[in-house]
Amino acid sequence: MSPELFKYICVGFYVLLTLWLSWIGMRKTYDIKGFSIGNKDMSPWVVGVTMAASISSTATFVINPGFVYTHGVSAFMHYAVAGSGGIITAFLLLTRRFRQLGEENGAITIPDWIYQRYQSRSLSTFFAIINLLSVAFVVLILVGCSLLLSQLFPISNTLSLTLILLFVFSYILMGGSYAHAYTNTFQGVMMIGVSIFIFVQGYHYFQGDISGALASIGDNYSSVFNRDSNLYYDFFSVFFSGFVITFALMMQPHILTKMLYLKSDSDVNKFLVTTILAGSCFMLMLSVGFYARLKGMDIEQQDAVVVNYIATEFMDYGWGPYALVFITITLLAAGMSTLDGILVSVSAMVVKDLYLPFSGKQGFEQGGGLMLSRVVLVVVGLLAYVVALNPPALVGLFAQKGVYGLAAASLVPIVMGTLMKKTPPIAVAWGAAAAGLGVHIIGILWLGIENPAVSATYAIILSALIPILYKAAKLLKKM
Repeated sequence: MSPELFKYICVGFYVLLTLWLSWIGMRKTYDIKGFSIGNKDMSPWVVGVTMAASISSTATFVINPGFVYTHGVSAFMHYAVAGSGGIITAFLLLTRRFRQLGEENGAITIPDWIYQRYQSRSLSTFFAIINLLSVAFVVLILVGCSLLLSQLFPISNTLSLTLILLFVFSYILMGGSYAHAYTNTFQGVMMIGVSIFIFVQGYHYFQGDISGALASIGDNYSSVFNRDSNLYYDFFSVFFSGFVITFALMMQPHILTKMLYLKSDSDVNKFLVTTILAGSCFMLMLSVGFYARLKGMDIEQQDAVVVNYIATEFMDYGWGPYALVFITITLLAAGMSTLDGILVSVSAMVVKDLYLPFSGKQGFEQGGGLMLSRVVLVVVGLLAYVVALNPPALVGLFAQKGVYGLAAASLVPIVMGTLMKKTPPIAVAWGAAAAGLGVHIIGILWLGIENPAVSATYAIILSALIPILYKAAKLLKKM
């Protein structure tokens, strides 16, 4: 079988299997709740792989290895060590209680959870609006996937973007959360296999001495704190900000709502183990940044490091073209595994937390809201598509600026609402959310902070001071 025929067979199989899984999901989707979080009948193993795939996506598989290629060990430590620590800590701390509160109140979106917990429509609306910043990440994914599809087929970037968007719409419009979960499980298994394969296959570039090989590139490149880097140069920018912002990123709507898929507390441990193991495998993809450097590749476009590496790495082997096809399809799947989750969560949120309150309606009849969610999904996707046609120079930083602002605003109100037994004061939650978003924007636009994780971390620290000062004031008042 020729590589060209193999390519079309693999792509055809992937498309058909994805659509078939979506059709199965469509048969279980009857209303906006089923579209958003399912009917509590998904296996915790499935939810765990879905969660890991949603977190990793194009950022881990396509974009972030470019930061490792450019900035070295410091970037690897930022994403793999500090970032993984933030993810694991967030899940261990929040999953069980967040799920319980969501189950008690019937919440199906993050702003809905905020409303049920704080009983504040204005705070819920604020969260619904800022969660639209997730569209910045949709742009990142579309750009990353278009680079991959253009590499696989001789087509233009515009056609690549169009085909990707049409394909994702075709299966998410059908099955919502079920299509997202079932296809993510299939895609997640592919991603685990490819991550391990690429890591093992390229390990020879270290020549048995990882530190020595990296030091041959440069002392600062191999240093945990890269003095030549404008992004990862000290403990704060490498470790502290990486931990804090990744912890905060777990507050994103397409991530945190996965906890509401779980049926009971007995599912939580299985979910956590699956998520952590799968996510650890995905982090191996960051090593591509090292491999491309050690291979001597000169790549001008940082976001295209992975695409260029896999295009050249396997061409010397007889099986190379076949491996390249499968790897490229898997990298596409990595992007779509997050893209579909964001589209589902944002469309459900617009209907549940913006349309219903402002329309004066209390709710939908059986099956209601489903069509409107699908219409909103199309609108959000088209807006992201327009931006992706002419993306910023470093789309990774563009996405981080938007999504990290959302994370900075969300962290303190959600953590307070989850961990405190009594409902936290609304004024404190409002102040923390506004400070988180506002300080991050000021840091990026006016203070010249180049690393969005650093500006967001400063914002989160100041946001966290608000409930601390409130508590201190209450104690002083009692004295």
